[in-house]
Amino acid sequence: MIPEITGERTRGFMIKKILIVDDSPVSVKIMKSCVPKEPGYELLDANNGQKGVEQYKLHKPDLTFMDLTMPVMNGFEALQEIIRYNDKALVIIVTADVQVKAIAKAHELGAFTVVKKPPTKETIAAAIIEAQKTLDERN
Repeated sequence: MIPEITGERTRGFMIKKILIVDDSPVSVKIMKSCVPKEPGYELLDANNGQKGVEQYKLHKPDLTFMDLTMPVMNGFEALQEIIRYNDKALVIIVTADVQVKAIAKAHELGAFTVVKKPPTKETIAAAIIEAQKTLDERN
């Protein structure tokens, strides 16, 4: 069952803009299909870590999904740059690399959480709900 995400907020800040950073066009397409259609998120994407950092700084998304293995700048480096730019950034790593070492490194660098590839509607919806709860607690 897919967790329900509602667009009505009684307090706090609602996630509206989501950035997807992955060098695989197929993975980006899958991620976009996994993001719930309601409440109408604005979806942005970048095809490598460097462009992901640039898009983050330009558009200031509320939530970012990031692959680890990418050309130009990998996900670890991009995560580090984004957290350096905004230490409150919510970055969710989406990766096929589920080795304990990689997951631990992602968390050490400031990742909000890690989702295993291939993503599902359920895992993405659950990750968005958790990110929303964190935003609500901050505000």
